[in-house]
Amino acid sequence: MEGTLIVAGVILLLAVVVLSKSIKVVPQSETRVVERLGRFHSVLSPGLNIILPFIDKPKEIYSRRVETSIGGRTVVKMTNTSAIDLREQVYDFPSQQVITRDNVTTEINALLYFQIVDPKKAVYEIDNLPNAIEKLTQTSLRNVIGELELDETLTSRDTINSRLQTILDDATNKWGVKVNRVELQDITPPETVRVAMEKQMQAERNRRAEILNAEGEKKSLILRSEGEKESKINQAEAVKQAEILRAEGESQAKVLQAQAEAEAIRRITEAIEASKTDPAAYLLATKYIETLQSMAGSPGNKTVYMPYEATGVLSSLGSIKEIFNGAK
Repeated sequence: MEGTLIVAGVILLLAVVVLSKSIKVVPQSETRVVERLGRFHSVLSPGLNIILPFIDKPKEIYSRRVETSIGGRTVVKMTNTSAIDLREQVYDFPSQQVITRDNVTTEINALLYFQIVDPKKAVYEIDNLPNAIEKLTQTSLRNVIGELELDETLTSRDTINSRLQTILDDATNKWGVKVNRVELQDITPPETVRVAMEKQMQAERNRRAEILNAEGEKKSLILRSEGEKESKINQAEAVKQAEILRAEGESQAKVLQAQAEAEAIRRITEAIEASKTDPAAYLLATKYIETLQSMAGSPGNKTVYMPYEATGVLSSLGSIKEIFNGAK
């Protein structure tokens, strides 16, 4: 009876072991590559899968695991696993020294984003996929940076990322890997180069500042000269208008004066004709009167000389009075 129980227990244990070896539960976004008697058989899909125990066996591959030690140092270790992650993965590569075309040694570290799209190729086309991707990225980065000068390297990150992504995607296509993008994290030139670049940048900033100041002074002088020009033009225009107005005023005054004189002469002529007085005597008398006024009005003249003909002129005053009365 006890022997029967032992045999039953052994059979039950074997059944449990066989059943555990036959059932494979694959998590979502993962897969397994199954070999049957050492040959490729199938790729397991996520969920519950049944395989033949001891005949079918998941293929183990290398996996990259990043660990951080106590001192803060990042350590990359390789482990064996049968799980193949189908999600997008990121590899953070340590800094490496590269030489630019102008022979400047620079430290660069990069991030690589990739995804396994064909598990069969990822297992059988390459021995150590993580190591192969890392070495390929490093050599491709050296080649791309070696074609550029330091200034181009610092200012052309997008171009470098695109070129690396294209190169790596073409190279890893036969491994069943799709490289989605590559990102350069830090580009660290030597200390002497950084100091020289800072001095160059400072000199460039000073040059730009001087150029801006010169342009500002130039525009200020131009605006000031234009303002002075406009001011002089306005002043000249004002003087011109004033002269025109003054000339027009003088012209109108002369016209009015001439009209007044003409009217006076017309009236005097009519009065002379009416009084029947000799015009020559009238003009001579008026000239004498004007001369006497100028002689008498001169300062410092205490003696007034009367011409001999003054009595004749004075006798003409009566006729002048009659003329004025007639003109009125």
